[in-house]
Amino acid sequence: MNRLPPDSSLAPRETDDTRETTSPEQTPPAGMTRRSMLASAGATLAGGALLLRGNAAQAQQAAPGTPVRRASAPVRKDWLSPGMPGRDYRPVIVPNGTKLPWKIVDGVKVFHMVAEEVEHEFAPGIQANCWGYNGQVHGPTIEVVEGDRVRFYVTNRLPAPTTVHWHGLILPNGMDGVGGLNQKSIAPGETYRYEFTIRQHGTGMYHSHHDEMTQMALGMVGLFIMHPRRPVGPRVDRDFALLMHEWKVEPGARRPDPNEMTDFNLLTFNAKAFPGTEPLVVRQGERVRIRMGNLSAMDHHPIHLHGYHFRITETDAGPIPASAQWPETTVLVPVGSTRSIEFVADAPGDWAMHCHMTHHLMNQMGHDLPVVIGVNPGGLDAKVRTLLPGYMTMGQTGMGDMAEMGMPVPKNSIPMVGAKGKYDYITMGGMFTVLKVRERLTGDGDPGWYDNPPGTLSVAATSEELSRDGIDVNTVPRAEPASPGGDRHG
Repeated sequence: MNRLPPDSSLAPRETDDTRETTSPEQTPPAGMTRRSMLASAGATLAGGALLLRGNAAQAQQAAPGTPVRRASAPVRKDWLSPGMPGRDYRPVIVPNGTKLPWKIVDGVKVFHMVAEEVEHEFAPGIQANCWGYNGQVHGPTIEVVEGDRVRFYVTNRLPAPTTVHWHGLILPNGMDGVGGLNQKSIAPGETYRYEFTIRQHGTGMYHSHHDEMTQMALGMVGLFIMHPRRPVGPRVDRDFALLMHEWKVEPGARRPDPNEMTDFNLLTFNAKAFPGTEPLVVRQGERVRIRMGNLSAMDHHPIHLHGYHFRITETDAGPIPASAQWPETTVLVPVGSTRSIEFVADAPGDWAMHCHMTHHLMNQMGHDLPVVIGVNPGGLDAKVRTLLPGYMTMGQTGMGDMAEMGMPVPKNSIPMVGAKGKYDYITMGGMFTVLKVRERLTGDGDPGWYDNPPGTLSVAATSEELSRDGIDVNTVPRAEPASPGGDRHG
């Protein structure tokens, strides 16, 4: 994320220094000094635009009998007028997600976050009791503009203390949200206030920083989008935001297991596993940005987009200069990081987008099974059925056929692999979605499956085609050596 340059009006950081500074919007007219201008504005500032200088987030209401702390001096106004959607930025699209609402109070954007237990559906057929914000898992996406002053009230309705850490943001130390280090943790029933100026643009995140192993594993994470005040470079037409996470939910269980370290069995985009993920819908020719954040507990995710070459344009520390960008088809998003990619959607179709760690494309997969690939059970099935009616050996040819068998699964669980596609079953689940590019769109919803033009769809070869090209399906061509003087093997 990019900080404003040193000569910017927003460059000074909040400290105990009470010297006055002005932004371009505060430049005094000829004949008026900054001191006289501030004096004439004193009544307005005292009415609410002044902010407490305390370095720690403070409770909204003090306990009875507790002295109320008041600012000893006004905090200098180092922010700009609130950035507005449509006028100052194109809002991001959050598939399967929501956004945190805000209102403006004396030039400050005010948000209210409520940490609470949430019943969440990962995909049709599987739900869990999670922890989140404002009834959502993940928490609603926060969207602001560089130069905004923001104020967050955080109410804790959980049975445990919590905090909010603003991951990757440049802000005063006491607003950083690490429980015990930067502030007292927010006890159940309390409401704390965080307040700071947005001094950068890019893609950040937020999450609990109290007992984070437990609370993040239960879903207390979200995206924090900061648009530039003065954009440079090509303007994007579609700006998507995806947050990656991993969970352990045993079949039949109703709570994610926060103690899991390696064997995660639900991998999600915006807290949804395929077939629960919404597609990314784009009109042909549009410039597209996809922001990706990773708050998984343990795993990095190499995200591969079919059909396109893209450029990695941003990290969590801001834009990458054009001269340093490189073309890719897969972007690695490390734990605790964000990456943004951009491309022009010039190829129509339904293009897969997924993590390329293959076990991250399975739903509730167990890993304690014997290898049965190639096994011939012979008469074993019939013998076992005398003791266990309905028994059938499975997995001899892999796992791709299992979802179509229609076999019953335990309560609150789903098949390991995906859903019916246009032509066949899609044998992927988990961290999988589809980029749908169309020449024309009638809305922003799912346009359905792509109709491939004649001659552009892979189909079964005809006998005439095989004969024409001299292909004998009963003969295996011998592979040629790939190194000088190499011997044939096989």
